[in-house]
Amino acid sequence: MNWKTLEFDQLSARELYVLLRARSAVFVVEQSHVCLDADGRDEHALHVFAADDMARPMPILAYARVQPGDSEDPEVRIDKVLTSPLRRGDGTAEMLIERVLEAVAERWPGRATRVSAPVGLRGFYEQFGFRKSEGPYLEHGVPFIGLTRQVRASQQRSGARRRVSAAPSFVDTFELL
Repeated sequence: MNWKTLEFDQLSARELYVLLRARSAVFVVEQSHVCLDADGRDEHALHVFAADDMARPMPILAYARVQPGDSEDPEVRIDKVLTSPLRRGDGTAEMLIERVLEAVAERWPGRATRVSAPVGLRGFYEQFGFRKSEGPYLEHGVPFIGLTRQVRASQQRSGARRRVSAAPSFVDTFELL
């Protein structure tokens, strides 16, 4: 498994293609989110992902998009979080969030981080210090909540690993990924 943290302009055409394909496989096909995935926010985001053999049609094992926020809303936003069906429940999702939080601490130190997630993933994000900040509300017909992680001095210095928990099961998209 090869981890990368890249700005949009650093992505190769192949990397961008397989990232967008993985996002479509999980969000559009598996989870039935009918939306425009190429939403104009990728160009200003940080892309954190793990890939296997890039010669494979679907090499992405885990992915998250990180948006820096702005002067009106300075919170860093994590979205488009996914793991391949091949890697669910094996700790890959936890490694992804740890890498995302390390990237956030490095690039935007001291900023709060926000994620919107299905209600059932609340415990998963809470193990990383996120706390419910809004919701529940419906997103694509599914109950979601907003979670925010405030940065404390102890979190900035701590590199401790979190516990690994099983991820919820979804429709099998093995043939797509």
